[in-house]
Amino acid sequence: MRPGRTRPEEARAMDTITYKVTGMTCGHCEGAVTSEVSALPGVTGVRAEAATGLVVVTAEGPLDDTAVRDAVDEAGYELVGRA
Repeated sequence: MRPGRTRPEEARAMDTITYKVTGMTCGHCEGAVTSEVSALPGVTGVRAEAATGLVVVTAEGPLDDTAVRDAVDEAGYELVGRA
């Protein structure tokens, strides 16, 4: 193996969690939720969909549901729970 390369077992495990959020109705809503949740430590990706109310969050490790709830609340929406 070349220097600087990691073995697959050494790669970081990624967690992907889907949440149900109420109140999103448009692209602006999706952007607000994405922006707030993306700012959480360890979050590597967020996909918010107003049409379904689902927010898919990918992180470097386990997510703190309370922190995600607070971020969604800060954006002006309500996290119902995990989908």
